[in-house]
Amino acid sequence: QVHVVESGGGLVQAGGSLRLSCAASGTRSTIDYMTWYRQAPGKRRELVASISSNGDKNYLESVKGRFTISIDNAKNTVSLSMNSLQIEDTAVYQCAVVTVGRHYWGQGTQVTVSS
Repeated sequence: QVHVVESGGGLVQAGGSLRLSCAASGTRSTIDYMTWYRQAPGKRRELVASISSNGDKNYLESVKGRFTISIDNAKNTVSLSMNSLQIEDTAVYQCAVVTVGRHYWGQGTQVTVSS
């Protein structure tokens, strides 16, 4: 049973920074990707950033240059450093671990950016 736990959300003023962390346990196979999604009220869930086990990164266009994803393969953890946060970044952020073609989801963490 793969278990995924996020931490690090909270309330921050626009222009501020937050760092989200995600730890995966119980994986029996190599993790292919670790990803961060977000879903704002009334909107569809969107992929914010992903990183492969060999370090290849992809970002949502609107967060490029502001967010940085990093992975620690030895610890099965992924972090998302978020700078210059905007009100539009307010959402529930979920970590998903992709292994053997399946997504395993964390419970999500709220990020709220105030004006």
